[in-house]
Amino acid sequence: MNQRLIAEIGRTQRLDIINSLKRTRGMSVNELVEKMKMSYMGIKQHCLTLQRDGYLDTWRRPQKMGRPEMVYRLTRRSHDLFQADSHQFTVDLLKSVQEIYGPNAPEKLLYNIFKKKSAALKARAKGDTLAERAKWLAHVRDGEGYMSQFINGKDGGPQIVECHSPILNLLDRYPIIGRFEQDIFEAVLGTRVRRQMIRNSGLYECAFHFAV
Repeated sequence: MNQRLIAEIGRTQRLDIINSLKRTRGMSVNELVEKMKMSYMGIKQHCLTLQRDGYLDTWRRPQKMGRPEMVYRLTRRSHDLFQADSHQFTVDLLKSVQEIYGPNAPEKLLYNIFKKKSAALKARAKGDTLAERAKWLAHVRDGEGYMSQFINGKDGGPQIVECHSPILNLLDRYPIIGRFEQDIFEAVLGTRVRRQMIRNSGLYECAFHFAV
């Protein structure tokens, strides 16, 4: 985490708000009040401070009936508060590889890294059923900073949902990493996987759907 930004945010309640929003597509003040057991005005003031400092913005969430509801969500700036496994040096290194060995060199290097990671995870995977392996993989990925959880939803079907990417700067520059991540999930789970990513303002949500 970026210690300077944490010091800037200051209060534990504000960090709790950011952590709560990180695992959602946005929450209203009332939803935050219910989750955090604080007063409406206390939550509202913290949200206004975080919005002023550039960590939150707002959007209007449509309702089935009545006027749209104002919802707070994270901005891109908040990403630096969470675990990061890559930084500018990594990007610069891949740029140098491209300059020396050609335009396809960075992708070949990344492919080799992810292929080895996939083989290592597959060898370690635990669980006799697909659901058990999915829970194991979600637990491993969560420990790596992906804020990952297994969801066995009736409507969307079983899926692993991730609310953060510690290598987001690499993913932005080399989108093929998304394909490599999908390959990892298919290797470990032993089934076809569909990767669906949502990016909006500071929202990052990546769902890996599969059939049991």
